[in-house]
Amino acid sequence: MQQLLDSALPIGGFSHSFGLETLIQEGGIRSSADLEQYLRAMLEQSWATTDALVVSAVYRDAPAGEYRRLWAAERIVHVQRIGTETRSGMEKMGRRLLALAASIYPGCRMEELEKAYREGECLLTHPLVFGWICWQSGIGREQAVQGWLYGSIGNAVNSALRLMAIGQTEAQRMLAMLSADAGRAAGITLGMEPEEAWSNMPYAELAMIRHETLYSRLFMS
Repeated sequence: MQQLLDSALPIGGFSHSFGLETLIQEGGIRSSADLEQYLRAMLEQSWATTDALVVSAVYRDAPAGEYRRLWAAERIVHVQRIGTETRSGMEKMGRRLLALAASIYPGCRMEELEKAYREGECLLTHPLVFGWICWQSGIGREQAVQGWLYGSIGNAVNSALRLMAIGQTEAQRMLAMLSADAGRAAGITLGMEPEEAWSNMPYAELAMIRHETLYSRLFMS
């Protein structure tokens, strides 16, 4: 699963800040303390209650062949993304991960995903494909959910390293501190049904929307 969570995996994650660039450029996040507070809020108020639920839904529905229920859960989460760049980014990353799967995860059966996407039934968003590969690889549900949440933290911290004055040591300290928060946030995910998805981070959502209007940008979202 470490390979799936690597920000260097060539699926485009390194090019997306998902609104963080806006918040830093506009002064909403000025310090490592601000960043840490933001990440804790995103964990509990967005990532655990949206994308991680799609990962969890794979384990609920795919083993039973309840694919339509899974595709519906993915759509419930995805339509809640207000920012155009964010929606597009999640779709592109999912498609690229699926394309990579054949060569780096040859034991995973991806035919059902490919068929559903061709027929317009699923969107192939990043959390759906991630969850599917984890399930096919024999990774447990809780581990997959925690992995997704930790990966979300890691991607945000890597983006912050390129956007603000924090060093590698501070970044690693923050990752270590927040790993326990990821475990607690996974408990939130596992205690919900995917159809109950919600997000309570309007400030972050507005930053995602405004990103495309920034004068200069390092990231695609």
